[in-house]
Amino acid sequence: MRALAIDFETANEQRSSPCSVGLAWIEDGAVIRVEERLIRPRDMRFSRFNIAVHGILPEHVEDAAEFPEVMEEFEADLSDTLVIAHNASFDMSVIRATYALYGVSCPSIDYACTLKMAKVVWQDLASHRLNEVSRHIDFSFKHHNAAEDAHACGEVALAAARKLNVASLRDLPIKLEMTTGRLHAGGYTPCSVKRATPSRQKR
Repeated sequence: MRALAIDFETANEQRSSPCSVGLAWIEDGAVIRVEERLIRPRDMRFSRFNIAVHGILPEHVEDAAEFPEVMEEFEADLSDTLVIAHNASFDMSVIRATYALYGVSCPSIDYACTLKMAKVVWQDLASHRLNEVSRHIDFSFKHHNAAEDAHACGEVALAAARKLNVASLRDLPIKLEMTTGRLHAGGYTPCSVKRATPSRQKR
C-alpha cells in the first residue's frame, strides 16, 4: 500500500506561484514520512488573500530554492507511485503551470483525488473539504500548512481504504469506479468518477 500525498500553497491567484509544497509518504497502511519545502516563486507577488490563508510571507521564501530545484528532489517518488491530493485538479494544475513557466517538461504522474473519493465514501457529509473530512475520521491537523494538508490527505485515503476493505491504495480507485488522472510531458488526463456509489458499497 504505497502512495504519495501532495499539497501546494500559492503566493497569489496564479497556479504558477507555488510558495510551499508538502508531501506525505504512505506505506503499509500508515503515513511514514512527511516533508515540507518552501519555494521561491519566480514572481514574488504575494496577495493578501493568500497570505491570510497560509501565513507565508515573501521574506519567508526569499532564500528558498525555486520550483524546478525543489521538485527535482521528489521527481523519482512522484513518478514511481500513485500520487494523491485533495482537490487534485488544483495541485496538478500547479505542477503543470509551474513546469511550463520554467520551460521544463512535466514528469509522468499517475494521480487520484481524495476529494472525489470522499464524496463517494462519505456521501452524507455536509462538506467534503479536507478539514471537514479529517474531522469526521478524527484526524487533527493545521489546515493550509502544506505538510499537514498532505498528511491529512493521506489519512483520508487510508480511512477510505479501511472503510471499503481495500488492501492497496492502488486498488481504491478501482473500487470507487474512479479513473485515475495522469500528467505527462504532452498534457494530462483528469481524474474522474463514473458513478456516485461503488456497487460493492451498496451491499
